[in-house]
Amino acid sequence: MINASLTMMKITGCTDKNFRQSLPGPPYVVMLNPDAIKLHQEIEYNEEQAPDSSAPSQKYKRTPSDKLSFDIVIDCSGIVDNKRTSMADEIKALEKIVFTYNGDKHRPNFVRVQWGKNMMFKGLLDTFETSYTLFRPDGSPLRAKVSLSFSQYVAPQTVAQKDQKKSPDVSHLVTVVEGLNLPQLCYQVWEKETYYVQVARHNNLNKFRNLKGGERLVFPPIIQP
Repeated sequence: MINASLTMMKITGCTDKNFRQSLPGPPYVVMLNPDAIKLHQEIEYNEEQAPDSSAPSQKYKRTPSDKLSFDIVIDCSGIVDNKRTSMADEIKALEKIVFTYNGDKHRPNFVRVQWGKNMMFKGLLDTFETSYTLFRPDGSPLRAKVSLSFSQYVAPQTVAQKDQKKSPDVSHLVTVVEGLNLPQLCYQVWEKETYYVQVARHNNLNKFRNLKGGERLVFPPIIQP
């Protein structure tokens, strides 16, 4: 039987891209926690050939969404939980949350995967693979391993807000950190040091190498050439 004090992984279906509106009914609580969880993160680059070099250089292209994958075991023998003995009901309940097409929203559900206080993954299902490993004498399955993989989902407005914070087209109020010069601060804000001339002019600075720590500077919108 399951230890009552053990925190079990929960998988919740959501109808909105902000993950605030849960599906009616309870989340799917796994019968046995995964033995391992794989989080895949990746950065993609374009390779460019420099004119005077035989070696290609890598230019940042994009950062794809994170991927989460794990296996869960569904055991309907009655040993794990004597109230959950129907494999068909277990698979149907899980499919309803992560896989089944939501006709009201015209798409599958958004999904929250939560395990305790330290793990929360918000995304969409990529794959759902079921392997049956134990059967009753009549052939009906008693145990299954379900392999799940999800892609992280971030709402478009959230992406836009994050991008705007780095945009040279908006103003930024920056507190100077002792030891940093203006080109370095420009790189922190915009990832481009060459904007320091416009920032110095806007703040009436006659020097940009030795700034006073704690000083606050306005980094203005930059007019692109």
